[in-house]
Amino acid sequence: MHDNNNLTRKELTETLASKLGFSQSSCSLIVDSFFDGMKQTMVEGQSIKLVHFGTFTVRNKSPRRGRNPRTGDTITIKKRQAISFRPSKKLRELVNS
Repeated sequence: MHDNNNLTRKELTETLASKLGFSQSSCSLIVDSFFDGMKQTMVEGQSIKLVHFGTFTVRNKSPRRGRNPRTGDTITIKKRQAISFRPSKKLRELVNS
């Protein structure tokens, strides 16, 4: 499907167009709408579960002490949210086969 280590939106659009027979502009709207929906859901703090693929979870990270590796100074890492991805069992098995 792609020739480098990254799958791009354009490549997703092209693949969708070839598999479904829709125009690339229509498929581009589908891909962009899908990702926009995912982003909005996570911005609202909700998880996304895609069956047989995995779950994207928004987690609250508490403030903690850290160290600036350049200077060695101790700093406080602020409270923040992080997104984690947990692949489904089926996806893990496919990747590891």
